Amino acid sequence: MAGQLMGKVGLVTGAASGIGRATALAFAREGAKVVVADSVIEGGEETVRMIQEAGGEAIFVKTDVTLEADIEALVNNTVQRYGRLDCAVNNAGITGERCLTADCSKQNWDRVIAINLTGVFMGMKYQIRQMLKQGGGAIVNTSSILGIVAHSGNPAYTTSKHGIIGLTKAAALEYVKNNIRVNAVCPGNTRTPIMEYVMRDLPETFQELIAAMPIGRLAEPDEIANAIVWLCSDAASYCIGHALVVDGCYTIQ
Repeated sequence: MAGQLMGKVGLVTGAASGIGRATALAFAREGAKVVVADSVIEGGEETVRMIQEAGGEAIFVKTDVTLEADIEALVNNTVQRYGRLDCAVNNAGITGERCLTADCSKQNWDRVIAINLTGVFMGMKYQIRQMLKQGGGAIVNTSSILGIVAHSGNPAYTTSKHGIIGLTKAAALEYVKNNIRVNAVCPGNTRTPIMEYVMRDLPETFQELIAAMPIGRLAEPDEIANAIVWLCSDAASYCIGHALVVDGCYTIQ
């Protein structure tokens, strides 16, 4: 149903590609004005161009989610341009290095946690402050199937994505009476630039991933974006503090 976010203002971090770009495009398609945030300027500006060519309205704000000043400025820019912030998606993230726990460097650990978990916390901090001023809003944090289960070989990423779910639940309880809904989405393996690299350069690993998925294919970014749109829409008004798994049956095995 088109128009699920009609008249709303949405913000998406990590929107230069993948799930973030698909979410920004879906927000615009559903009637929202969109603030596209990413550290990658070219990709972020391309997302804005795609929205505008489809008849939507969007701006790009260069944002490093590890910098609190950038995140504060992002929210301020959103409000200065559009007057409010109705829907925020904290999606920026990295996978980090593949390694076992005993081999994980402190540098890798710190970088993954800073972007994936602390970046979400700081985003929520300023998004919630604005939503308290205006009387409500909706936030969706991008976790992962590795926020529900674990794989061998990526302890920092797994920890960050589990942490996002805990942070989501804590904030949901704190602000539910303020008309602020906080949820998370947990995508399965999705056709993003990272997965395209695996498909191209690590074909055996890719085939193992597909074999482990009951649905027998990757998710398309639009399939995750559609779930995020629903969580941000009024149709999800009683869905609060939930981690919505979108994984083609993977985690129920």
